[in-house]
Amino acid sequence: MGTVVIATSEPAARTVALWLLAGFLGSFIFIRTSARLMRSPKVPWWPGSVTSGDLHIHHLVWGIILLLLCGFLGFATTPRTPWTEILAVLFGVGAGFTLDEFALWLRLEDVYWADQGRASVEAVMIATTFAVFVVVGAVPFPTGSLDAVIPLVVIQLGVIAVLLAKAKYFMALIGLFIWPVAWVGAIRLARPNSRWARRRYAEKPKKLAKCRVRGERWDRRRERFQDLIGGTPTEELAARSHKTADAAAKDTADAAAKDTADTAAKDTADATAKDTADTTAKDTADTAPKDAAVPAAKDASSGDA
Repeated sequence: MGTVVIATSEPAARTVALWLLAGFLGSFIFIRTSARLMRSPKVPWWPGSVTSGDLHIHHLVWGIILLLLCGFLGFATTPRTPWTEILAVLFGVGAGFTLDEFALWLRLEDVYWADQGRASVEAVMIATTFAVFVVVGAVPFPTGSLDAVIPLVVIQLGVIAVLLAKAKYFMALIGLFIWPVAWVGAIRLARPNSRWARRRYAEKPKKLAKCRVRGERWDRRRERFQDLIGGTPTEELAARSHKTADAAAKDTADAAAKDTADTAAKDTADATAKDTADTTAKDTADTAPKDAAVPAAKDASSGDA
């Protein structure tokens, strides 16, 4: 009698990491898109947040529950294919829900649509970058004999420490796996609010001013990219709306002033033309009797003679 055999193979670690990354990115894209649609007045039919009475249940809660459940099952059982992949996807979904509100559990206040909420997008970018390096099989340190590896690791960690002191955290993460990035970041100027800048640029005003200009330029680019992914903070949207309304009001006022000026100029021109015509007509009327009296006087003088 035949026997049905269910696959019980252990999947490769990088395969599990890929499934986890897929669940993580999928949940983040879904929940962030959902939040943006809820905020948009153009999509009133999109369902709102999960509530219980007056209590708003953040999706961070569902993420923590998934993380705890999948972590417990991963330790308490010995899952095989396909359960390992399923647990990995669910763990990734929980991580996506949780990190999407990273700014909330960092500050313990709802800053999802505030300027501080951009930290959530930055956390997701860092986690995604690290996960991608793991999936592709990148290693942070070289392999080989200890005599050759240890000096290289010490040098690399020293460069990473410089990046951290310069407040270049994302570049430090990439530099762990790609050495040239770490060296370039360590050589270039520090971030203006970093410990490195406070200690080493305090007596170098030109260098401090230069790093501030670069920092502001980089912040604008970074914020535009984060807003493209996560949405613009509410205060900035309101400021843009006010600015647009003010510009529209100014344009309307300028157009009205121009129309008024044009109308006034036209009225003035018409009045001037009318006055000129009236004056000409009056002069013509006054001159006509005089011209007619001169020949009559001449004829009378001729008759008397």
